[in-house]
Amino acid sequence: MFALPLRYTDCTFGYRSGVRVLDRLFLELPEGCTVVLGPNGAGKSTLLSLGASLLAPKRGRVALGELDSSRRRTRGEYRRRVGWLPQQIRPVPGITVREQAAYAGWLKGLSKAEAWRRSAQALERVRLSDLADRRSHELSGGQTRRLGIAQALVHDAEVVLLDEPTAGLDPVQRGVFRDLLGELADHVSFVVSTHQTEDLLDVYQTVVVLDRGQATYRGATEDFLSLAGADVPAERKAETAYRGLVRGEA
Repeated sequence: MFALPLRYTDCTFGYRSGVRVLDRLFLELPEGCTVVLGPNGAGKSTLLSLGASLLAPKRGRVALGELDSSRRRTRGEYRRRVGWLPQQIRPVPGITVREQAAYAGWLKGLSKAEAWRRSAQALERVRLSDLADRRSHELSGGQTRRLGIAQALVHDAEVVLLDEPTAGLDPVQRGVFRDLLGELADHVSFVVSTHQTEDLLDVYQTVVVLDRGQATYRGATEDFLSLAGADVPAERKAETAYRGLVRGEA
């Protein structure tokens, strides 16, 4: 069963410089696969870090159903139901792929035995079972991304947040990664931040455009592409629609 939508209610966040990265943001991320687009500095990584409860909003709240990410009483359950894949996935030196996946589950509160059992299931879901006994630092870039997803799934997360997951991957690796999201989407909701606008219709049901701390668009992927106009070639629709919704690099 999918989680209820992930909601950002009146969220404001800024760093010590005093500049607000997000400013009174209201946003609901629905079930299914959602892509978050936006220029550098728009707040995409901050949005996902708040969703993963790595950061806490200065104002407002982030919640999954009734689970508030900032409340001590509900934070543990929130983190078990929301997985997180940062831009940089660091292999743990000296341990195997399966041991790293199991370790992630143990950190989320699973017993050692349960984390070990579920690690095999998680690796199978991301097609890494045949590499379970390989040292994690020996994986390729694409394989490391898949290990990151396994780490997010080992504790039965219902929503997985992925920050620029295809950055640095070659076209073949990006294709494998997109196929994997499609295979898992029947059981897990994904929120993916990216600069890449190709193949949106093949992967995502919902598009969010973030610009200067505000969501300038949230809607179905088909509706987003229609913003480009009927005369724009299909391969340019996503880029054209996106450019019409942002004010340039922040």
